[in-house]
Amino acid sequence: MKQSNNNKKSRDVTAFLYERLSRDDNMDGESYSIGNQKKLLIKVAKEKGYTNLVHFFDDGISGVTMDRPGFADMIQQLEQGKAAAVFVKDLSRLGRNYIEVGRLTEEFFPNHDIRLVAVSDNIDTDEGENELAPIRNLFNEWYARDISKKRRISNKIKGNAGEPMGQPPYGYVKDPENPKRWIVDEEAARVVRRIYRMTLEGVGTEQIAAKLEEDGVLTPRAYWHSKGINRPGKVKDLPPTHWNSSSVIKMLSVQEYCGDILNFKTYSKSYKNKKRLENDRENWAIFKDVHEPIIERAVFEQVQQKRGKMRKRQAKDGERSMFSGLLVCADCGSNLHFHFNQGNPEIKYFNCSNYKGNRGTCTSTHYVRVDFLEEVVLGEIRRLTKFASLYEDEFVKAVIGHSQQAEQTDRKLKEKELRTLLARDEELDGLFERIYEDNVSGKLSDDRFAKMSRRYEDEQKELAEKIKKLRSEIEKQSSRSMTTDMFIGLVRKYTRARKLTPRMLNELIEKIEVFNAEKIDGVWEQRLRIHYNCVGTIEIPTVLPLPIPEVSVNTRKGVVVNYAPCELAV
Repeated sequence: MKQSNNNKKSRDVTAFLYERLSRDDNMDGESYSIGNQKKLLIKVAKEKGYTNLVHFFDDGISGVTMDRPGFADMIQQLEQGKAAAVFVKDLSRLGRNYIEVGRLTEEFFPNHDIRLVAVSDNIDTDEGENELAPIRNLFNEWYARDISKKRRISNKIKGNAGEPMGQPPYGYVKDPENPKRWIVDEEAARVVRRIYRMTLEGVGTEQIAAKLEEDGVLTPRAYWHSKGINRPGKVKDLPPTHWNSSSVIKMLSVQEYCGDILNFKTYSKSYKNKKRLENDRENWAIFKDVHEPIIERAVFEQVQQKRGKMRKRQAKDGERSMFSGLLVCADCGSNLHFHFNQGNPEIKYFNCSNYKGNRGTCTSTHYVRVDFLEEVVLGEIRRLTKFASLYEDEFVKAVIGHSQQAEQTDRKLKEKELRTLLARDEELDGLFERIYEDNVSGKLSDDRFAKMSRRYEDEQKELAEKIKKLRSEIEKQSSRSMTTDMFIGLVRKYTRARKLTPRMLNELIEKIEVFNAEKIDGVWEQRLRIHYNCVGTIEIPTVLPLPIPEVSVNTRKGVVVNYAPCELAV
């Protein structure tokens, strides 16, 4: 009993003082600073007879969310009966969620016999119920909603103007002289380039992660921590050099490494819900070549095209083939699998994974030797590079096609239309802000405001659909133009190639269709159809003196098979 009395006496003289400040609190002067809130609350609490004062605070956290560390700690201790009163500067410090704050003031505090004092609102529950408290809570939530709406408008304007809306990815830092600009962090950028280089060389993401860990490379989060850079996200109790494949995969999709800014990649459904959801790509605002690139755009595009094809199948002894993931059956469309000849391990080959002899449905094996593939593909690449260097005009026509000029003209018209629509959308944002201010000041009636805002909102919805459609069409056209230019550059890059490498293969070739060998006029022929990245199949005019590679190989049972190029796909 004595212990219980002591606890009660301690509780009776204990008051919890809660202070909160966030960017939502657009107040003049310093009255809302954490320090000044503390001074005010200490003075009032002592005047009301409390001698044991305990502070709880949240700095930089919006009142919209009730998930605040300081606030949660205070509530937990109140549930344990450790205080008789709570002091806040005003009800908005508790939060700007009408329902949750109402639950606190109407249920939680009374049920736990806790006195609530909101100094600036002149609320003291020991002096009786304040009828204005629910109205103040409602006003506080309205204020939060209003601030959120204005912030969305501001972010929309900034985002559509090309200002980066998020934190710079690993490899970049904010420019100390201009926080709206990103500059390359060379130490981290070297790691990024290494990851992309290894990917193009055919190394899988798990192997890349293992190699980085083996070399003692700090993970992005550990690296930021070492530099004193605070980044949001859950902190895991893992070694600072413990890389995983998911981190590598994520970095391989960061278009910002090309020098671009991508805004509006995520969104939230409500100002009360801080969870970010993935936005459709057509809703993104993309600005190219804004800052210095870490990765060449051609390299980035090649990696994107290859990511789904980089899962190299391994033979039993762990050896991989650089052709794995590139070969497809010309008849059934299935991938070809890598094998060794049981009797002679030096013979390496591919065959259709869907062959009926292996419980599939394809009627033929589509057997093809690796050494045969190496000679053919290298020969065709050399032929292509000669075509590019000796007959440049014909090469460009073959790659780009005759319709590019018309497509470019169409794209320019669409870009002009898009600029007009975006300008009108921005104008509507400004008009909405003005009528809102006129309504608040009494210059515009509520009815008139409702009619005008509804008209503006309807127009913006219509604009949003048009902008979304145009951006999607322009992005597709730009991608086609951009990728063909990249391919032309890549072909010239390998003009002097003497050996086929995984990187060359992955940069130039999307896939190779393999036909089943056929006997034609007494000669066995193996047809292949090569699809190049970005442009598909390429027809080299037969009138040009660029002979088809002559490649023959002895296959099973000593049968000689000759290479025969395939006609172009329709």
